[in-house]
Amino acid sequence: MSPAKRIALWLAAALYVAAGALHFIKTELYLRIMPPYLPWHLWLVWISGVFEILGGLGLLYWRTRRAAAWGLVALLIAVFPANIYMATNPIDAGAASIAPALRWGRLPLQVLLAAWLIWCTQTSRTRGLPGSVQRVGGV
Repeated sequence: MSPAKRIALWLAAALYVAAGALHFIKTELYLRIMPPYLPWHLWLVWISGVFEILGGLGLLYWRTRRAAAWGLVALLIAVFPANIYMATNPIDAGAASIAPALRWGRLPLQVLLAAWLIWCTQTSRTRGLPGSVQRVGGV
């Protein structure tokens, strides 16, 4: 693994562990951005926090790294409705004081975060689609 990927991996791991911990430290912030049509808001906040922490830790161990990255990508997709709700309902989501460009900017940021995870966990042996078989030496 290149030094750049190693640094990116450690930064991603720290980001997701810290973000997951915030689900328990600042629970109210996460509850406010939950779309009203979703059930069990508190449980969803806690579960997503647990999976962020587990995913961040999973990035650090080579055997779980790829699965953790793809799990975090799935989590980014799963929390996307909360980001949309925050962008479209800033008053109800407690985000009225956040500039619209920042609220809306979170949406494409999710794609960049997913790309970061895939890039920093990709090796020459894992290029291509998840689960794809790569032939070595043209065989």
